[in-house]
Formats: sequence, structure tokens, C-alpha cells
Amino acid sequence: MKDIMKIAIEEARKTMNENKGGPFGAVITDMEGNIISVASNLVLEKHDPTAHAEIMAIRKAGEKLGTHDLSGCILYATGYPCPMCLSAIVWANIKKVYYGTNLKDAENIGFRDDFIYNYLNNKDENTLKLIELDHNDCLELFNEYKEKDKEIY
Repeated sequence: MKDIMKIAIEEARKTMNENKGGPFGAVITDMEGNIISVASNLVLEKHDPTAHAEIMAIRKAGEKLGTHDLSGCILYATGYPCPMCLSAIVWANIKKVYYGTNLKDAENIGFRDDFIYNYLNNKDENTLKLIELDHNDCLELFNEYKEKDKEIY
């Protein structure tokens, strides 16, 4: 496990020093420790706020394995996953994550995951307003999907 985390650290350090993103790296392995994907934070390079290391590693693993279901995989991350990454990890069916630093460590160097957690806990409308619109039309679309017996993921 330590050697796998070192790979995540090295990848993060490389792209961090190339000004491509922050100090975040991730590795996805199978249960035996075979590496499936290695990625780092590329938010600055891609001008994409979703290009976090965990998301990039999940995208690469899914592409390599030809599936959206990463059951049986383990994720290693240099930092505790943010709420977006946690959601992606859950959607990918990854059941185990090893992380190197915690939320306080990220906050101490200026990252702001805490405001998202605060929103989730308090529904602070100064952070985000969620407003339902055209419910019936959208519900019709959902019902069409269900009627066609489409894959649920």
C-alpha cells in the first residue's frame, strides 16, 4: 500500500510542479494491488473544475476496463476526497479508499472543501440555490427511461 501511495505522490508532484494542478494524485488498483490507473489533479491545465485526481483516475480506469462499474477496485488518494470525488467514488462502486491527508490539512494550505460540506449540512442558499423547474416535463422523461427498461447505474 505504501508503494502505491508513493506513485500517487510522485504523479501529483510532477503535475503540481508543471503548474497543471494542485498536490493531488490518485491510483486505482484491483484487489491484488495491480495498478489500473494513475492520475493527478489537472484543473489548471484543462480549465476544468472537475479534473480532480480521483475523477481523472476513475475516468481512466473505466476507459481501460471498458466499464462504469469499478466494483472490486481500490482507490489511493493523496488527500481526503472532496464531496464531488466522494460522490464519483460511490457512483463507481469503489468500496475502499486510502487517503494521505485530511480535510484540515487541505484547508491549512487554502483549499475550500469545507464550504461544500457546510452547504450539504446547512443548505446555505448564499452558496447555492436549488430551484425545481418544469417538474412534470422532466418527470415524463424519467418515466420514459423507466418504461424502456434502460440500465440503472
